[in-house]
Amino acid sequence: MTPRFIRPLPGALLGLLVAVSAATAQYTEPAKNKVGGSSNVKVLGHVPLGGFFRTMDVEIEEELSRPYAYASQSRDRPGFTILSLADLDNIKPIYHWRIENPELHGGTGGMDGKYFKLKGKYYYVQSLQFGQGGPDSDLGAVVADVTSLPDTSKIRIVARIRDAEHPGGFHNIFAYKHSDGRVLLFTTVGGPFANVYDMEKVLAGDAGALIGRVPIPANQTAGRGGYHDFYVAFDAETQQDKFYGAGRGGYFLYDVTNVGREEPTLLTSIVGASGISSGHTFTPTPDGKFAVTESEYQYAPLRLFDLRPGLSGEVQTISRPISAWTADWRALAHNHEIRWPYVFVSGYEDGLQIFNMMDPENPHTLGWYYTCMCKHQAGFGGVPVWEGTSVMNGAFGVDVRNSDGLVVITDSNTGFWAFRFEGFSGWNGKDWGMPNVSSVQNWDTGPEGVRGKTAAMVN
Repeated sequence: MTPRFIRPLPGALLGLLVAVSAATAQYTEPAKNKVGGSSNVKVLGHVPLGGFFRTMDVEIEEELSRPYAYASQSRDRPGFTILSLADLDNIKPIYHWRIENPELHGGTGGMDGKYFKLKGKYYYVQSLQFGQGGPDSDLGAVVADVTSLPDTSKIRIVARIRDAEHPGGFHNIFAYKHSDGRVLLFTTVGGPFANVYDMEKVLAGDAGALIGRVPIPANQTAGRGGYHDFYVAFDAETQQDKFYGAGRGGYFLYDVTNVGREEPTLLTSIVGASGISSGHTFTPTPDGKFAVTESEYQYAPLRLFDLRPGLSGEVQTISRPISAWTADWRALAHNHEIRWPYVFVSGYEDGLQIFNMMDPENPHTLGWYYTCMCKHQAGFGGVPVWEGTSVMNGAFGVDVRNSDGLVVITDSNTGFWAFRFEGFSGWNGKDWGMPNVSSVQNWDTGPEGVRGKTAAMVN
């Protein structure tokens, strides 16, 4: 198979279709059943976790002294599974948590999970989504104390985060070490905003743990609901904590440096782009100058945007991608992690995909491994009719351990996978002339560059 990419896209939808057609000319038709992978991607381990759409997102701890991964689980397994990576030749599940009386709970169940460290202890947050026909429709997440690992007998659920005003749970969450030292949890909710929780207050049972919200601009009426997903990062150049939210209307970038003390400030947005009425995922490069975005529908490529015109005030909003990438024009790429210049993608039917965005206008494929081993368009058909005819099937979540370059995938059907990408033995942004910024948090010291902030900004 040859590298696939789409050249820079015009603004009109017709232009998008022409660009996709042009890319198809470079595209080598994959085998009818996608199996195996490229020679530079090695499988280290595979653990089945229950079958069709029982496995959702994945999280891996960064410290090599804590070799654990967490897989969110759904349907009749609503909760999470902890896997030990201590022996990569023998990856195994060591702990399962399920909601009490799972048979009474409707809805998806476990969707997304994040770990964090606070005052020397380790915690895992599992987001949950349950329907209103059963118990816990107001339950957004549970917090587990996992400090004792590998001793699983001492794991305890120490907090439950509820939002009775917006039932339906939290679809996605992001745990962030703020530049002022707080551990914050950003969550989706059934409204046109994201909730922000102070996790120290959550653990203390403080009624004021919900400290703020990040809105979707009031003029964005396209699409439905609120945010779908987000990413939060410190920008050392501007000395700001920045929130990158994808949801109704497109993609929105806010300054959340003083979240909980004052309203977040909208810095720029991506709206009006052809083919995008709602954003799914919005991930910036370590320097915050470019972004990879997803919009969740069949045939949609990952679109790459230059954020600089919006951040500088050159344009009011950004509406044209500079390029796009897809593994298979017939399918759909899903979640992704940026470790500049590499982008690691959980590509639904296309499994793990890795592309290079060193030149953001010309992304190109580097490697892949098919984890789904499924028929085309035999995927998720919606709740409660799970088996359907969509391409939402296969690789769901992806994460990367910076300390040694371990790549993990959760496949909604086939379970948990671990990989090595040839030549990638770890990541630090400084090695690439970039800020050392990714989804991995430094829980002990906070974001790099914070020491450059003034006392007034920190306090």
